[in-house]
Amino acid sequence: MTPAEALAQLRAAEARHGRPDIAARRAMLARLADTLLARAEDFATALDADYGGRSRLDTLLADVLVVADAARYSRRNLARWARPRRAYVPYPFWPTSAREEPVPKGIIGIIAPWNYPVQLALWPVVDAIAAGNRVVVKPSEMVPRTAALIGEVLEHALGPDMAACVTGDAAVAASFAAQPWDHLVFTGGTATGRKVAEAAARNLVPVTLELGGKCPALVLPGANLAEAARNILAAKAVNAGQTCIAPDTVLLVGHSVADFAAACRASGIALPEGAIASDAQAARLDALVQDARLTPLAPHAEGRRRALTLAEAPAGSALGQEEIFGPILAVEPVPDLAAAIGWITAHSPPLAIYLFGASAAEEDAVAAATRSGAIVTGRAVEYAAFPSIGFGGVGASGQGRYHGRAGFLAFSDMRARVRHGGWSLSRLFDLPRRPMALKLLDRLVGKR
Repeated sequence: MTPAEALAQLRAAEARHGRPDIAARRAMLARLADTLLARAEDFATALDADYGGRSRLDTLLADVLVVADAARYSRRNLARWARPRRAYVPYPFWPTSAREEPVPKGIIGIIAPWNYPVQLALWPVVDAIAAGNRVVVKPSEMVPRTAALIGEVLEHALGPDMAACVTGDAAVAASFAAQPWDHLVFTGGTATGRKVAEAAARNLVPVTLELGGKCPALVLPGANLAEAARNILAAKAVNAGQTCIAPDTVLLVGHSVADFAAACRASGIALPEGAIASDAQAARLDALVQDARLTPLAPHAEGRRRALTLAEAPAGSALGQEEIFGPILAVEPVPDLAAAIGWITAHSPPLAIYLFGASAAEEDAVAAATRSGAIVTGRAVEYAAFPSIGFGGVGASGQGRYHGRAGFLAFSDMRARVRHGGWSLSRLFDLPRRPMALKLLDRLVGKR
């Protein structure tokens, strides 16, 4: 099925059946959660095969359970989110009543990446279904077994009148981005995100872009270095660092690289359970660090299963500018908090800024001087699993928010509903206007 055929199929279903009501949406969300959990081990097996080694725990926690929990959260809160909101009416228009109501946008297109192929394909589905839309998903061609399973889950949980799955290579993805969706979601790299936004703009399609960036972790003088190292590495080890919100560069304020490296070794976190997803990704990482000073935290592993590695890059190197997206952690000492903030502002706004050992005043200083999708203190990465807060980036790291209520609103149009009474003060200004209307206008604008 081509992207155009999938869109046409769901347009026809929308014309036949209309939009699903709240009860139907809640039922679909429950089926989606149940189906995901029933196929959890199938996903773990498929992703392990697609990667050539992927942690079962990473798949079950970060791809399956997180989406099932999100579906259940949205199901519980859906009726409240969908309730119309009464709106203020200025007194000249009384006794008019006004409200805003969320209305489904229609057909939502979703282009998902390979790093968390289940989560990043199906969490947008959860939000889109909660808002009453139909969905077409384009999984990554890099994980073909997982993509096939995603299609099976969509068919079983939602059915062909509510969802479709389109598979294929980069040419199919380009065609997908060019379709006249009612909203388009893309998760991936910043360069590709620009192309997707340009394609969508030709059809005036609104977009949610979840992109990348160099997420900094600031280790401040007040930090317990052992705890900071352990928490940073715990986040970096998830999916072998192939996470858009993984710590990318550690900015050491008042700590030496040698002391941080010793704390990292003492943490016991050295070898991710999963592998780099492909030979191409491994080659990209090798090229990125060719000029860097590397400190592996464990002996070099075989194939694409690599140890977590600290990297000190020379000034102006690619490692200091490009998103790493792998089990390499750039480390850079800076003299003070102002210099750390300067490093952040010299780069594109990241998805997240992580703080370790920050006082309330230091956290506020970072918040006041920087832009980012999130500021997180004490841990990293886990906040993206919270369905109660919107997730997204800023500028080059993305635009738009989804997850929970933020996703419900992103995939809804807020329609105004206004009911006028039989008479109001404002009607004195209807044509033909009398002298009294002009006198009243002078009073309203402050002339006496």
